[in-house]
Amino acid sequence: MSDAYCSDCKRQTEVVSDHSAGDTVCSECGLVLESHSIDETSEWRTFANESGDNDPNRVGGPSNPLLADGGLSTVIAKPNGGTGEFMSSSLGRWQNRGSNPDRGLIMAFKTIATMSDRLGLVATIKDRANEIYKRVEDQKSSRGRNQDALLAACLYIACRQEDKPRTVKEICSVANGATKKEIGRAKEYIVKQLGLEKGQSVEMGTIHAGDFMRRFCSNLGMNNQAVKAAQEAVQKSEEFDIRRSPISIAAAVIYIITQLSDDRKPLKDISVATGVAEGTIRNSYKDLYPHVSKIIPGWYAKEEDIKTLCSP
Repeated sequence: MSDAYCSDCKRQTEVVSDHSAGDTVCSECGLVLESHSIDETSEWRTFANESGDNDPNRVGGPSNPLLADGGLSTVIAKPNGGTGEFMSSSLGRWQNRGSNPDRGLIMAFKTIATMSDRLGLVATIKDRANEIYKRVEDQKSSRGRNQDALLAACLYIACRQEDKPRTVKEICSVANGATKKEIGRAKEYIVKQLGLEKGQSVEMGTIHAGDFMRRFCSNLGMNNQAVKAAQEAVQKSEEFDIRRSPISIAAAVIYIITQLSDDRKPLKDISVATGVAEGTIRNSYKDLYPHVSKIIPGWYAKEEDIKTLCSP
C-alpha cells in the first residue's frame, strides 16, 4: 500500500490498488480515488500458442533503417498439425515466391552480429559495420568477391572508426575461414569504394599501442599494478621514434613489464596473447631497449632493477 490524499477524509491516507479493475481505493472511507488506471510496468506473460513456450517477448525487434521495409516484414510460421502443415506449406510457397530484396542484407547483418558477439564488441561497432556493408552493397560492385572477407573487413573498419581497434588476426579468428590476406584486400577495396562514393579519403582513425594494452594484459592475467605500468610505459614510448607497428610495441612493452615483475611471462605466452610472432617481439624489444630507463615508470621499477634486463 501507498499514501495518497483523500478528498473525503481531507488528509493523506493509505490507499489500496485493485489491479484487476484498475482502481485506487482509500483504505479508510472506501472512496475510489482513481479508476481505470493504466499499468505501465512490464507484463511478463507469453502470447505463444504452445503451452511449453515460456518466451515473454511481446513485440518483435526494433526497426532497421538499413532495410527496405525497416525489418518489420511478416514471416508465416509453421504451426503444429496436419492441416496446419498443409496451410503453412502452401502459404510458405507463396511467401518464398515473393522476392525479398533484403534477404542478402539480413544474412550479412546476422553474420556481422555473430562475429561481433564472439569478439565482445559493443552494439555501436556492429551498427557501424552494418552501415558500411550497406553502402558498399548499394554500389553493386562487390559481386563475386569473398563475402566472409568483405564482412570481416567491414567489422575491422568499424572498430577503427569507433576508436576500438582490433588486430587483423583477431578479426580473422571469427571470419569463417577468411584469411588475413583476403581481409586485407577486402579492406582496401571497401576504403576505395567508400572514397569514390564520398569523393574524399575515408577516415580510418589512428591506431595507438595503448588501444590494445588492457586487452592484451587481461589475456595474460596480469595484475592491476602491472597493467597500469604497461599503460604508462606505452604512452611514454610514443615520444621516441620507434618504427614498429603499435601492436608490436604493445607486445614488447608487456614483455619488459613482466620481466621486471615477480610474475614473469614466457615470450611464447605473450606471443599467443597478443598475436605477435616471437621474433617480432624480440626485434621490437631491441628497439625499445635503449629507452627503457625513460619508458618504465619510476614507481614500478628502480634503476638497478632495470639494469638487470637482459641485453638484446
